[in-house]
Amino acid sequence: MEIRSTSEKDLDVFVDTVFAAFGKHPTPPDEDGSGVWWSALEPERGLLAVSDQGRPIGTACAYSFELTLPGGATVPVPGISCVGVLPSHRRQGVLTAMMRRQLADLRERGEIMAVLLASEAVIYRRFGYGPATYTRRLTVPRHRAALTPPRAGQEPTGSVELLRLSDCRDLVEQLYDRYRRAQPGAISRPPLWWTRQAGHPPTAPTQRYIALHRDADSTPTGYACYSLDDSLAMLVDEIVSLDDAAYTALARYLLGHDLVTEIAFRHFPTGNPLRWQLADFNAGSLTGETDWLWVRLLDIPRALTSRSWSADGELVLDVDDPFLGERTRHLLTVRDGRAECTPTDREPDLSLDVSDLGSVYLGGTAPSTLVRAGHIRAHRPDAAARADAMFRSEREPHCLHWF
Repeated sequence: MEIRSTSEKDLDVFVDTVFAAFGKHPTPPDEDGSGVWWSALEPERGLLAVSDQGRPIGTACAYSFELTLPGGATVPVPGISCVGVLPSHRRQGVLTAMMRRQLADLRERGEIMAVLLASEAVIYRRFGYGPATYTRRLTVPRHRAALTPPRAGQEPTGSVELLRLSDCRDLVEQLYDRYRRAQPGAISRPPLWWTRQAGHPPTAPTQRYIALHRDADSTPTGYACYSLDDSLAMLVDEIVSLDDAAYTALARYLLGHDLVTEIAFRHFPTGNPLRWQLADFNAGSLTGETDWLWVRLLDIPRALTSRSWSADGELVLDVDDPFLGERTRHLLTVRDGRAECTPTDREPDLSLDVSDLGSVYLGGTAPSTLVRAGHIRAHRPDAAARADAMFRSEREPHCLHWF
């Protein structure tokens, strides 16, 4: 078996192999190659596994994104995708070989971490990835969707305008970019995704309505992307807002939509206040809670010093990376929200797998939760609480983008 890098001439073979691995058939793209989810593939960042007989049997690729960290810093990250092996060649080491080659390539490029969305949660932990953001669905029946009246001083301002996605794609792109730069766990949507209409709505060409919010000065501050199906159920792909007032105004518009049976918010963040704003707290049904963005650290010192921290302190982290055959120990020192990370031979406060460090890195998973789960070993009575205080993010990490 050979694992080789791909180029533009391999695109058709790459796409056919990806679809065959998942038992599906590709939809023909537009004449210019756009309009399908893989339109934004970066062929030079792909890998193709080829059998001894010269047949393509596996694929993996990376998109070029930016990830927003706690504190607002952004770092380049590869978004791993299109990972698949033909059913005829599974459980023969193909996936492991591709993942090992890919991580080596990423390190050679100087990447400090990688991210992915896991089609199956049991696969990627063994390669060092850990779930770091989560999402769920909130469904509200229309007849129970009333919101509580705003309190004095919290009256809504601004306006909501109804548009078609095709008429305001540039504005939606700009709003998303402003939003993601302030939201930990969010990743960029590069211009190629918009021009090639790749991925899922709102970047995809699928018809959608856009509810656009403008503040009292007529400045756009948020949007909701949604559609209605034949049963008059509303699916809200995403709400992007620059402040709580815009989110509330957009939610009020969606929940007050006439001739709708129910409103389903596809990506409902943990800690979102909307349920508290419903007149009937139990009107909303939360379902489908699942992992979303997974994080894999490749350069632990650079990763830990790239984000901001919510509490000062010291932690000695003993990190095991069995997939790469590495074990490292780091002294993490935080002062005034900034960190230093140096090698140390001091006794550890916490012993953990690199996948667990990925899970806690963005602040969406408390280290103490993984201690209680038996994933992380705390060597001192106060170590878990100290780690919780330090790793916590001011804003819950959340990712909307699909890739």
